[in-house]
Amino acid sequence: MPKKQVVGVVTSAKSDKSRRVEIERLVRHSKYGKYLRRRTVCHVHDETNQSNHGDVVEILEVPPRSKMKRWDLIRVVAKSQQVDLAAMRTSASE
Repeated sequence: MPKKQVVGVVTSAKSDKSRRVEIERLVRHSKYGKYLRRRTVCHVHDETNQSNHGDVVEILEVPPRSKMKRWDLIRVVAKSQQVDLAAMRTSASE
């Protein structure tokens, strides 16, 4: 069976070499037909710590690395455009 390869957004980059990635999808309600947003959370191994919060990344399914991690980071598709306001304020005040 081929390994799954998906694209998602990094929602947490607090741990060393670990990331939390959310994969968004739309599901149609069976009775009302309205489309609902659902998300799948994957814990990803990032060996070089190259991704950060808000980045769009491509991940690959692998055998379990730990209790939670079952995915490896392949590449960063797009870097986040978010600005760190606290860092800007401290550099401006100096």
